[in-house]
Amino acid sequence: MTIRISAYRAALAAGCCLATLSLAAPSFAQDEAAPDEDTALEAGGEGTVVITGPVAGSEMGRRSIARRQASTSDTAAILTRIPGVSVATGGGFSSMPAIRGLSEQRLTVLVDGQAIDMSCPNDMNSPLSYTDPQNVASIQVLTGIAPVSKGGDNIGGVIAVDAAPPQFATGDAMLITGEASTFYRSNGDGFGGALRLTAASQHVSATYTGSYTQSDQYDGGGDDGMVRSSEYAKTDHALALAVQGGSSLFQLKGGYHFSPYEGFVNQWMDMTSNKSWFLNGSYRGVFNWGKLDLAAAWRDTDHVMNFLEDKLPGSMPMNTEVHSFDASAKVELPLSMHDTVRLGGEYHHQWLNDYWPPVAGSTMMSPNTYVNINAATRDRIGAYAEWERHWSDRLSTVAGLRYDRVEMDAGDVQPYNPMDPIPMGGMGGMGMTSMAMMGMANPDVGAANAFNAADHQRVDNNWSGSFVLTWQASDMVALELGYAHKARSPNIYERYSWGVGSMASRMIGWYGDGNGYIGNLDLKPERADTVSAALDLGGGSQGWSLRIAPYYTHVRDYIDAQFVKVLPDMMGMPSPFVQLKFANQEAEFYGVDLSGGIDLWRGQGQDGTRLNAAASWLRGDNLTDGGPVYRQMPFNARLALDHRQGALELGAELQWVAEKTRVDTTRNEPVTGDYALVNLSAAYTVAGVRLSLEAENLFDRAYALPLGGMSLGDYGVTGDLRPVPGRGRSINVGLSTRF
Repeated sequence: MTIRISAYRAALAAGCCLATLSLAAPSFAQDEAAPDEDTALEAGGEGTVVITGPVAGSEMGRRSIARRQASTSDTAAILTRIPGVSVATGGGFSSMPAIRGLSEQRLTVLVDGQAIDMSCPNDMNSPLSYTDPQNVASIQVLTGIAPVSKGGDNIGGVIAVDAAPPQFATGDAMLITGEASTFYRSNGDGFGGALRLTAASQHVSATYTGSYTQSDQYDGGGDDGMVRSSEYAKTDHALALAVQGGSSLFQLKGGYHFSPYEGFVNQWMDMTSNKSWFLNGSYRGVFNWGKLDLAAAWRDTDHVMNFLEDKLPGSMPMNTEVHSFDASAKVELPLSMHDTVRLGGEYHHQWLNDYWPPVAGSTMMSPNTYVNINAATRDRIGAYAEWERHWSDRLSTVAGLRYDRVEMDAGDVQPYNPMDPIPMGGMGGMGMTSMAMMGMANPDVGAANAFNAADHQRVDNNWSGSFVLTWQASDMVALELGYAHKARSPNIYERYSWGVGSMASRMIGWYGDGNGYIGNLDLKPERADTVSAALDLGGGSQGWSLRIAPYYTHVRDYIDAQFVKVLPDMMGMPSPFVQLKFANQEAEFYGVDLSGGIDLWRGQGQDGTRLNAAASWLRGDNLTDGGPVYRQMPFNARLALDHRQGALELGAELQWVAEKTRVDTTRNEPVTGDYALVNLSAAYTVAGVRLSLEAENLFDRAYALPLGGMSLGDYGVTGDLRPVPGRGRSINVGLSTRF
C-alpha cells in the first residue's frame, strides 16, 4: 500500500499546525469541560466530545442543549459547535453530519446504541432525524480515531445519541418525575413541545417520552425571501421499561416515529410520509470476572416521497420499505490492574424494497410499477478484539483489530413501460407536459435488462484496526496520537441503483445538487488510513485551555462519481445538471481543529464569565481527477461570550465562515461567499421553570449555505437556480420545567 502525499501538502499541514501553536492564544479556545459553554462539552478521550442534554440529570447538562432546542429541531445542527463537524443540508430535521470531511454514509451513527439504515434514495430519513433535541440526554462524538469496539463498516468517526438512562427510586416510596418543554420560532412560525414522564420503584422503572414539532417555510436573510420546500412536521413517541436487580440491568424500549411531510429544498422530491416502529432490548451484567452486554433491536420503516405544494403540479409516488435487525454481544475483561480486554460480535441485517407506483393518466409513468430496488439485502457480521493498557498513571494505549463480512444481494428490476416515450430532460411536469414528450426508446429498458442479466450477489471481507496512545505529560500538557485502518462497503443504493434515464437517475442521490446518479455493481469497499494527533494545554484549575488537533486521512477506492453526460432540459438544450455514475477513486482529507477558552471572571459555583472559541480548517482532494471533494466545509470559526450569575444566563456568539471557492466542478457545485452571523441569547430560571430568548442571525444577514447544495424548490417555481439560502433573523422563545 502506498499513501501519496505531496511535499507541498505536508508542508502546508505542518505550517498550519505551527501557525496555530504560535497564534491561537486564548482567543481561539474552548474548554471541553466549561460549565457555561453553549453545548457543555466534556472531554472523553482521543478526539471525543460529549454533549449533555436537558434530560441528562445535571443542571449544567440541562442548560446545554436547552439553549439550542429553541432554535433547531435538527439534532445534527447542534453538532456544528464541535470543531471538525459540519452538516449537509437536508430537510428541517434531517441534515446529514460530516466529520472532518467524511460524510454521514461513512460514519457510524447510533441512536440508543443501534444503527438506523438508509430508507430512502435521497437519504431523507437519516439516522438523527429519528431524534429530537428536546429529548436527547447525551451525544458522544468521536472526531478522531474511533476504537474498533465502537463499530465497523465505517471510515470516519462515531456519533452516538442516547436518551436518559433509567431512573429508580432510592427508597420505598414511588418515584414520579419528569420534564416538559415547548418553543416558538418566529422565522417559519415553528413550534413544538416535548414531555418526559417516569414512574419507578427501586427495581422497576417506566419512562414515556414524546415530542412534536412543525414549521412552515423559512425566510432567508436580507432580500432572499421565502425558501420553498423547507416546511416540516413530525412526532415521536417511546416507552422504556427497565428492571434492575443486584448487578444486572434489563431494558426494553419501543417507539413510533411519524412525519406526515418534510420539504426538501435541495431535492426534486419531498417526503410525504415516514413511519417507523422500533423495539430495542438490552442486558448489562457486572460480575467478578468482568462485564457482559447483550443487545438486540428491530426497526420497520415505511417511507413515501412525492411532491408537496411548492413542487406541484404533478405526481410521482416513490415508496421504500425497510426492515432491520441488530444483535450484539460484548464482553469486557479486566485481566489485571493495568490491562483490560474487550471482545465482541455483531450482526446487522437490512432488507430494502424501493418501488415507484404507476401514475394514472401518465404516458411516461405507467402502466407498470417501476422497481428501483427489489428486496435487496445487506447483511454484516463482525467481530473484534481490543486491548487497553495503562503503562503508568500518565501513559496508556488502546489497540484493536476487527473483521466485518458484508454480504449483499438484490432481485430483478423493471422500468415503468418497455415502450414508454420519455422526455428529453428537465424535471418540470415530470414528463406530464406534452411538449416534453419525444418518441424514442426508453433507455431504462436496456439498463433493466443488463442489470437483470448480471450477478447481483456481492461479498466483502473487511479488516480494520486502530491504535491510540495517550500521554499526560504534566497537569497542563496532554498528548494523544492515533492511527487507524478502516473499511466501508457500499450501501444498497450505491451498488444497486440501475436507472439511466434522465428522470430515473435524478431520483437517486443525497447530495442536494440536482444531478442524476447511477449505481455500480462493481464498486469495491472504501479503505481509509488515518493518522491524528491532539495537544491539550491548560485546563482544570488554570482557567484557560487550548486544544490543537491535526489529522490526515487517505482513502483508497473512495466512492465518488464519474461524469456520464450533460442532462438536457425540456427543450433538448443542455441543462445545469449532469448525470454521474458511482465509481471508486482515490481521495485524501487533512486539516486541523482548534478549540479552547479562558475565564474572564469566576464566581461561586457555576457563576462566571467565559470566552470560548473554536475553528476548523479542512482540505479534501480527489486524487483521481485532481479536483476538490464535494461538500467540504471552508474555514470557519466561532467566538462565544457566556455569562451566568445566579438564575440569569446571557450569551453572545459570532460565527464566521470563509468564502468557498474550492468546489467540485464535476457536480457543478456552486461557489459561496463568506459571511458572519451574530446570535444573542438570554435565559432566566426560577422555581424550576426556565424561560429562554434568542435572537438568531440578529442583523438578518443574507448568505448561502456552503454545504446546502442547490435550491431546487425555488428553481421549480422561479426558474432561477441559486444555492440554498441560510435562515434569516429569527426570534426564538423556549420554556421548560422539571418536576
